[in-house]
Amino acid sequence: MGKNALSEIKHTLDHYIGKKIHLKANSGRRKTIERTGILEETYPSVFIVKLDEAQHAFERVSYSYADILTESVELTVLQAEERLPVKYIKTTQ
Repeated sequence: MGKNALSEIKHTLDHYIGKKIHLKANSGRRKTIERTGILEETYPSVFIVKLDEAQHAFERVSYSYADILTESVELTVLQAEERLPVKYIKTTQ
């Protein structure tokens, strides 16, 4: 499940490169960070988000696909009026 699940998440995110996203990340001890930005690039083990400049001190952040798998990062693609959550859903065949 491990490698296959991570590659499925990467493949899903590949379709949203250049799209506006909203991410919610757990940073430990009941702290949650919410950010918006553009999905800039996907790499074999991480993805990069370019943050909106007016809202954040950092220019870019990166997270691993395992963060999405373990739900420590929630990613939502913002398209017009639509919100598309990106999650890994285990399917049985």
